[in-house]
Amino acid sequence: MEKAKVYFTDFRTQAYGDGLPIKLKKMIKKAGIGSIDMDGKFVAIKMHFGELGNISFLRPNYARAVVDVVKELGGKPYLTDCNTMYPGSRKNAIEHLYCAWENGFTPLTVGCPVIIGDGIKGTDDIAVPVVGGEYVKEAKIGRAVMDADVFISLTHFKGHEMTGFGGAIKNIGMGCGSRAGKKEQHSSGKPHIDEHLCRGCKKCQKECANGGLVFDEAARKMRVNQDNCVGCGRCLGACNFDAIIFDNDDANELLNRRMAEYTKAVVDGRPCFHISLIVDVSPNCDCHAENDAPILPNIGMFASFDPLALDQACVDACMAANPMPHSQLADNLKKPGVADWGDPFTNSTPESEWRSCLEHAEKIGLGTREYELIKV
Repeated sequence: MEKAKVYFTDFRTQAYGDGLPIKLKKMIKKAGIGSIDMDGKFVAIKMHFGELGNISFLRPNYARAVVDVVKELGGKPYLTDCNTMYPGSRKNAIEHLYCAWENGFTPLTVGCPVIIGDGIKGTDDIAVPVVGGEYVKEAKIGRAVMDADVFISLTHFKGHEMTGFGGAIKNIGMGCGSRAGKKEQHSSGKPHIDEHLCRGCKKCQKECANGGLVFDEAARKMRVNQDNCVGCGRCLGACNFDAIIFDNDDANELLNRRMAEYTKAVVDGRPCFHISLIVDVSPNCDCHAENDAPILPNIGMFASFDPLALDQACVDACMAANPMPHSQLADNLKKPGVADWGDPFTNSTPESEWRSCLEHAEKIGLGTREYELIKV
């Protein structure tokens, strides 16, 4: 397979010159988005609207820039995302829409409708075959995602507590899965709780949507109900005391592989285009109701027809960047006897794992990790 083309522009602007939304428009046009026939076509723009309380998600201004270009090309765009498994402000379409509106994503601000991909209760999905899938034969994808004639991903590239980073593949694979699809991707690996470390604060229980955590009032400790736990990992991110440990050492790897296969189900068979912005690189997912200080500087905007090449280019750019001071990453590197794993994502969250995602994506033919970086 020949090298994929990945286009890049930084976040620098000149006084009295074009702003970043216009710079984004120019970059995606240079990357060839205009070669897609969008005339009269429904165009899904998949992005994350941010959990309430989190302010590191992509600003609506960037979404509006992409929407404007799609309209110029004759397309009928809509922003979309699917509901979450866990409690929060996006677990059903009603709350999800209120969350999107409160975070600034309205038809007035972004210039198009916001449609939740898997319906009111997260049950409106389609079984989509995964060509070459080893772990998933049919992916459960939100119907409104699959109804689109053209698919565009607009990704906030950041850290993640399980998958190391959240890039295009995570935005597409996990983000386009219905609630049942997300459960399928998370189905391997269940945690246990170290009672010596558990403080009984119950923060983890608030993140569990499936009755997988039960509080022992007598012992003042949390327990895992193995029958109900789906291994989604939300409790891991909620515990401030490292009391939650996953029993299955390869759970993150299996999650990554399923996520890659879900991505393939979404993009196969129709025109696609992918955009990632390395900005406000928080250590955890935008699904959190908070965001920590960025672990890396703002690097730039990337675009490609190949989601795998796009993720690889973003990883490489992050590898070359210096840690931001006073961040989780910088703090971890200062700890006595710390092992430097050679990359910012593992150094920030040592229990995470990301390489298996890119390796498996290449194996199943999602794209190539070989790319030519073209600066705009």
